[in-house]
Amino acid sequence: MQRIVLANAPAGALVSSVCARCIELFERARVQLATDAVVFEQGGLVLPTPLRLDSDERFTGRGQTIAFLDSGFYAHPDLTTPQNRILAYHNIVADGLSTLETTDPASWHGMMTSVVAAGNGSLSNGFYRSIAPDARVVLVKISASGRIPERNIKQGLDWVLEHKDEYNIRVVNISAGGDGESSYLNNPLAKTVERAVRRGLTVVCAAGNAGLQPGHPVYPPASAPSCIAVGGLDDQNSLDRVRRGMYRSSYGPTFDGLQKPELIAPGIWVPAPILPHTPTAAEAELYAALDAASDAELHSLIEAHKAIDPDLYDARDLPVPLLRQLITIKLREGNVISEHYKYVDGTSFAAPIVSSVVACMLEANPDLTPQGVKRILLDTSERLPHIEIDRQGWGVVAPRRAVELALALRPIVA
Repeated sequence: MQRIVLANAPAGALVSSVCARCIELFERARVQLATDAVVFEQGGLVLPTPLRLDSDERFTGRGQTIAFLDSGFYAHPDLTTPQNRILAYHNIVADGLSTLETTDPASWHGMMTSVVAAGNGSLSNGFYRSIAPDARVVLVKISASGRIPERNIKQGLDWVLEHKDEYNIRVVNISAGGDGESSYLNNPLAKTVERAVRRGLTVVCAAGNAGLQPGHPVYPPASAPSCIAVGGLDDQNSLDRVRRGMYRSSYGPTFDGLQKPELIAPGIWVPAPILPHTPTAAEAELYAALDAASDAELHSLIEAHKAIDPDLYDARDLPVPLLRQLITIKLREGNVISEHYKYVDGTSFAAPIVSSVVACMLEANPDLTPQGVKRILLDTSERLPHIEIDRQGWGVVAPRRAVELALALRPIVA
């Protein structure tokens, strides 16, 4: 690879003029060109979720409230512009963060899950909107770090149960897993999930990302019988259904022998917002600006942002074609779609997609019970013909069909 770089460098260029890190990045590009093939084919475009799942845009979650239990949140413009749809923020962690305007290292996860479910794509002119861009949200912070103790999840769900009528909460999204496998009959968190469903809440849980591990365990709360556990679909960022396959999501049987997950939704190539005011946001802004800049502007832009990316600064004297390749690699390495968005993976982001579909179903038919919601989702899902049932459950969530059936079951008022 070093020979290739030098062959394209100006005459007399020295090996030492090409930074070692740049050589490493060019080497890794070979792998990325294979694994990110569809993204490269589409010029870096990641398809928006409503398009990939063919959602019915007549229904947008209007009038519905989704509660999120997560490690941290941020008042992202996709939730607050032009109207603030964040009804409440509650922090059960004694970390002093009582406002959504302040970020901490854990804020990105809950910000992403809530925007994946209910974001309106404000910073992308609506392009990366969710399936339920008019839904309202209640945000419950249950951890100050990435690891969330099971007792915190239960405490957050207890709070939602206490306030569900106050905020008209109908859906709860839990993109977090418990401490280990156990029976739902004696697990406090699973028992709380069952109580929440009995009290009218549709509880949607991420199945987990342990599909390649021995036993591929499904932990509470996803192992609770009445929740909707969501595994991951890998559609390869394509509308071609032949390409559909599985993400490495956890699957049952559970400790109690239950089939989990019930459904799958995109668990990779999911567009999500970048947490503002962070080094990641600064890098994304720089890479997007360089990608859009003219050849003549590249050098001055890199010079002006030396502190953001020393690699690019060290490589600033490379020929423009190689510099362009390096910028592309940087974009791919950071999964950057634009200055405000990146693509992410994990069942943490598959679950909120299903939560957004549920919000649209309840908009279409507010009389649905959690049991009715689950039945419709399973009856309308699409099985992948070449994937084991244990891994995919009833198949890929089908938003349009689910909403149409919900609407058809709405009581006729004489």
